[in-house]
Amino acid sequence: MKQIAVTDRLRLRTLTESDAPVHLALVNDPTFVAFIGDRQQRTLDDARQAIVLGPMAMLAKYGHAMYMVELLDGTPIGFCGLLKREALDYVDIGYAFLPDWRGRGYALEAAQATVRHAIALGISPLAAICNPANAASIALLLKLGFRFEGMVVNEPARPMVNLYLMEPVRHG
Repeated sequence: MKQIAVTDRLRLRTLTESDAPVHLALVNDPTFVAFIGDRQQRTLDDARQAIVLGPMAMLAKYGHAMYMVELLDGTPIGFCGLLKREALDYVDIGYAFLPDWRGRGYALEAAQATVRHAIALGISPLAAICNPANAASIALLLKLGFRFEGMVVNEPARPMVNLYLMEPVRHG
């Protein structure tokens, strides 16, 4: 487990198989399913396998992935990170938070840290995709400085999603 970033209230770190209970709860949350999709993960073994084949494999291949977002006391509250999807030309930022932790500014704080991480990795432009019905996520992306580019297919046989881009600027 490697620490990626620390903010005033949060720590972002790499995911491990021991994060399977949080992963399972998150991907089966009704809001996650509605806006991101049903990942068909119903057991802890499914979640462990998804972590190994998803974030852990992506980290090994690209040097970035989806990260665990924790309060500074270690309480897991969601995920935020950088993804390289086959269907997209760009690396994109992704995030999802457990229901009890939404609406408190944690997604913005974690996403800002993730944008700084993308800058440090030299990723530019940075993309984001979002369900067009997810008003809260769209507002967050606009607040971060992303601009709407159009609609794209992220997953075959699923509705098109909004594509946003930003050109992160390295300071100093």
